[in-house]
Amino acid sequence: MYRPLPQKKEEHRINGSIDVPKVRLVGDNSIENGIYSTQEALKFSREKELDLVEINPKLNPPVCKILDYKKFLYEQKKRKKQFKAKQIKVNTKEIRFGPQIGEHDGKVKIKSAEKFLMRGDKVKVFVFFKGRSIVYKDQGKIKLLKFAEEIEEYGKVEQMPVMEGKRMYMILAPKKF
Repeated sequence: MYRPLPQKKEEHRINGSIDVPKVRLVGDNSIENGIYSTQEALKFSREKELDLVEINPKLNPPVCKILDYKKFLYEQKKRKKQFKAKQIKVNTKEIRFGPQIGEHDGKVKIKSAEKFLMRGDKVKVFVFFKGRSIVYKDQGKIKLLKFAEEIEEYGKVEQMPVMEGKRMYMILAPKKF
């Protein structure tokens, strides 16, 4: 059985697909901004060999511009890409250790946390409790707070130590330099 492929819906209505009696023309073209009949606006666009594009269909009458539609879509796509590039992506890195971690091992963990924070990542520090080590909750909290104190030059505590099941965690955010 043959089924036609679904047509891609255009983002904006253009030229003949604008089916309202009047439109509000805006833009930086030689035509004065104002409310015109759709036929009149289409005539202006044909004279300039451009497209009549509905920019905001929600207003009454809808807002339209006379412009080159393909160029308009290209510029919109370019703007979106630039906006996306400006957004900062924050990753969360995890560091885990037990409540009885040795001093040297702790320093290694601190070094890696500093590296993550300097890159601009958040750090989620876990103290995991296995078996009977759960009785050392206070020791785990002390380790987390000492960890935060050691690293305060590079990051600040975003969330104080919280117990969740068999592990306690704390979140550190990078400081702005």
